[in-house]
Amino acid sequence: MLEFMDYVQHAFYNASHWNFENSYSQLTATARALLEFETPRGLCLNVSSLSSPNFATSYAIGSVGLVDGSLSYLYTSLPLHTTSKSGDIDLHKVIRGYRQIQELRKPDESWMWEQWQGGRRVDKRDTLLYGRLYLPQSTLEALYLRRMSPTQQLKLSAVSDSRLRNGGTILALHQYDVGKYSAETLYSTDGGLIGVRGLYNFGPDPRKEVTEAPRTEDKFYGRFSAGAEMYYGSLNKSGGVSFGGRFATLPAHKGVPLTATLTLNPLMGNLSTTYAVRAGKNLALCSKFDFNVYSYESDVMLGCELWRMKARVPKKKERSMAAKLEWRLDPEEKNPVPEPEIVAGVLKARVDQNWKIGLLWEGRIKELLFTLGSSIDMKRKDQPFRAIGLELQYSS
Repeated sequence: MLEFMDYVQHAFYNASHWNFENSYSQLTATARALLEFETPRGLCLNVSSLSSPNFATSYAIGSVGLVDGSLSYLYTSLPLHTTSKSGDIDLHKVIRGYRQIQELRKPDESWMWEQWQGGRRVDKRDTLLYGRLYLPQSTLEALYLRRMSPTQQLKLSAVSDSRLRNGGTILALHQYDVGKYSAETLYSTDGGLIGVRGLYNFGPDPRKEVTEAPRTEDKFYGRFSAGAEMYYGSLNKSGGVSFGGRFATLPAHKGVPLTATLTLNPLMGNLSTTYAVRAGKNLALCSKFDFNVYSYESDVMLGCELWRMKARVPKKKERSMAAKLEWRLDPEEKNPVPEPEIVAGVLKARVDQNWKIGLLWEGRIKELLFTLGSSIDMKRKDQPFRAIGLELQYSS
């Protein structure tokens, strides 16, 4: 389940019209959400608040070994008018699961960001600041995010910890996205890492006006994307490269939604494929296969998620005075409109070829969001349960 601060950051992306999923780093996001979820350990409690449209706080305390916790603060110059109460948040927005790829959006024109007053430009660029202090380790995380233009974004993240080399590290990331393609350049002080990655989307260009409606009668109406990344460590004199592709159906697709990816790291000899499908309205299945051409070792992982829905409690409406005087029902009482279902929770499960199992149950109890999970090793007959934990979140 997304932490509250991650939820607020996604709200910032949406409010500033940034396409978060149009990136090479998000190529396998669906498979990671279905197969690589983390199971909580021990007991953890998070209390958060969006005290104003521009300021959010979060406090966490856990009980893994020694009592630990964290303090988080977030500021954004862009007012965020989003649901923050944990009892009202749509669980689809905070639970990582099968992600439906959306149609590409045309980026805003530069003139749309201009604000003039008295013949002078007074517009400012949206900025997000975030800091988190871990206790008792005194580790500090910081994030600076700035929208430079409708197609450009700058992201600076830093970690301060005495256990790290040089006492910490800084990562700078410049993102450029025009919809049809995106490119990112990065630099990290850890090893002097320099890298570049990009993603290209085949099909219509969102910057051009679409005159024809999508052909939804096609067997597979979706989008194919391909990308690559290259990086080089100037201090350790080592580098790497990877290639990847993804096909995903779009919302207008009339058949079963699916997502398939293929990634290749030629230097390490690793090949990875994933396949995820929405097998039903509330059921998603996923598989992952990894193979190394140098060692001939392979890994297989299977996973699924099952959403539990419940009927919304209808609000009882008082009969009108005219209906009472005529001893009859109002028209809407004779033919009530069915209430839409709401999410009660989701069950996630995964298993690999070594019979290591992960189970996760996420949902809501009254005003609390909860995550209950366990890691099981079936080959350890003496102690199969490797970890079990419960995480509770409350926000206002």
